[in-house]
Amino acid sequence: MSKTLAVARRNEALLAYGLLFPSLLFLAAFTYWPILRSLWFSLHDVMLGDSQIYWLGFENYKRLIGDPLFWKALKNTALYMAITIPASIIMALLLAVALDSKLRGMAIYRSAFFYPVMIPSVAAGMVWVYLYAPGFGPVNNGMEALGLPRLDWLYNARTALFAIMIMSIWKYAGYFMLILLAALKLVPSDLYEAARLEGISSWTRLIHITVPLISPTLYFVLIIAVLHSYQIFDYVYVMTQGGPADSTNVLTYYIYQTGFQYQDVGYASTIANSLLFFMLGLIGLVAVTIGRRVHYLGER
Repeated sequence: MSKTLAVARRNEALLAYGLLFPSLLFLAAFTYWPILRSLWFSLHDVMLGDSQIYWLGFENYKRLIGDPLFWKALKNTALYMAITIPASIIMALLLAVALDSKLRGMAIYRSAFFYPVMIPSVAAGMVWVYLYAPGFGPVNNGMEALGLPRLDWLYNARTALFAIMIMSIWKYAGYFMLILLAALKLVPSDLYEAARLEGISSWTRLIHITVPLISPTLYFVLIIAVLHSYQIFDYVYVMTQGGPADSTNVLTYYIYQTGFQYQDVGYASTIANSLLFFMLGLIGLVAVTIGRRVHYLGER
């Protein structure tokens, strides 16, 4: 009997590995191998299109430490993440709570707020370039109608990055809203009814009932938001190309510039590795601080 059970378990394990093998092969070929290759390139002088590579050791990393443009791109990336992540999640949560009702027409509002997610990033960037246009853009026209001065949104180093942030929040808040809206459907309605009978305000119900009960989903949304934010490239490429004066140059765009415009693959790999380590550290920090505060139903 034990021998039969062992054979059955072995066959089950072989079946599991067989089913996982295509995905593992794809993951290894397009994720882990490029990472290892990038680490190897960062230790060499590698030029795009040149088959000859030369060992440099840690010279690229020493160059990185003394590169002011790298630190500026890192600062822009960190600022972009620090503003867009909490802003988009808070907006998504407020929208989800507001749309979590049984009133007529709510499906139309949900679709309207989710619609920006379906627009291709390049197309959305071009739309916002038009909206921000100094001479005829609707944003400046609206500001002028309110008595506010017109701004060169994408052509001023002080406002260009914030203009991209506004566009990014608009683009992703609807996606996060949809996820949180699904989580709100699982919150027992009798908890809200009991809170209303006790005279607890809507804001207190949100903070002390809604947020703790959907904290696993909020944590998931936070991780997704972090992953989205550090991958910003297309908006910068379409709207500003890193300008003006590198005020919107983020790490992903700097990697593109170094690797494909300047054709320095070795140094571009060094910047990419620094971004990878930065993100791993950030996600680890989020897991240690916020992840431990997440309350899962059924846990004691």
